[in-house]
Amino acid sequence: MGYKVAVVGATGNVGREMLNVLAEREFPADEVYAIASRRSVGTEVSFGDRELKCHDLEQFDFSKVDFCLMSAGSAVSKEWSPKIGAKGCIVIDNSSYWRYDQDVPLIVPEVNAAAVAGYTKKNIVANPNCSTAQLVVVLKPLHDAAKIKRVVVSTYQSVSGAGKEAMDELWRQTKGIYVPGQGVEPSKFPKQIAFNCIPQIDVFMEDGYTKEEWKMMVETKKILDPAIKLTATCVRVPVFVGHSEAVTIEFEKAISPEEARAILRESPGIMVVDKREPGGYVTPVEAAGEYATYVSRIREDATVENGLSLWVVSDNLLKGAALNTVQIAETLINRKLMPNAA
Repeated sequence: MGYKVAVVGATGNVGREMLNVLAEREFPADEVYAIASRRSVGTEVSFGDRELKCHDLEQFDFSKVDFCLMSAGSAVSKEWSPKIGAKGCIVIDNSSYWRYDQDVPLIVPEVNAAAVAGYTKKNIVANPNCSTAQLVVVLKPLHDAAKIKRVVVSTYQSVSGAGKEAMDELWRQTKGIYVPGQGVEPSKFPKQIAFNCIPQIDVFMEDGYTKEEWKMMVETKKILDPAIKLTATCVRVPVFVGHSEAVTIEFEKAISPEEARAILRESPGIMVVDKREPGGYVTPVEAAGEYATYVSRIREDATVENGLSLWVVSDNLLKGAALNTVQIAETLINRKLMPNAA
């Protein structure tokens, strides 16, 4: 049987990627609808070899679809996800609004697929923060093997995580460095992003962490294990697509780099590229457009007992957003958790 799928926010970076992933993975959909705000009604977006015209969010009848893949921001999700869920449509939301609701499962299928069964409380499933998603995919198999006590992570996050305006700003500023009159004044970011690094993503909180860093701490606990201690420093870098993370992990039990490498090579969603030679690692350029989460630079951290350090790279628009969303829908189908499942 085929399903009916609506993609809300279809004209945005992640919405377009959701449509691409649905087509590339041959998701069992009889109908796919592109949904956007009223000003984008009639705009055409690509779905495989077809073009879909956008429907108005406020006028669309969600009772006729099985899945709503939501990528329109927290304010829209806050208002519309409960309304859509009440129509019997399962909402898989990419915003941060529902992630910390106890009645909404926060899912990365390679990590906690069984928890998706809890969606029935509100008919909503939350997608985690992009930087969290790629991190927990890597932590899960290592946690199963040696039990993680503490994680220290520094992220190097691409501008696409902040939307199309952020990508445009990097492009404009980069040109402006060399072309007189182009201008390099920041508008989307608090400082110049071209040829620079900004150690702030989202707003600052009272304890000095930013909200992006707080998200990683709280979401890792909810998805993987509340006993794990995690501290994060999140940095925006002048890269268009692909988030990178330098991760140091302290375990309860001893685990060697060789053991970790072997475990990760056998784990779903992960590709290990770890040659101890120039270029023997993955960077965001290679990860862009790829489904896998890449792990490189696996080595001992001799400053703590039972410590490892590693480098993690993933396409934030895919595993960090669109791919994970579609995988959640696939998980609901494969686990026969749909209301009309046989």
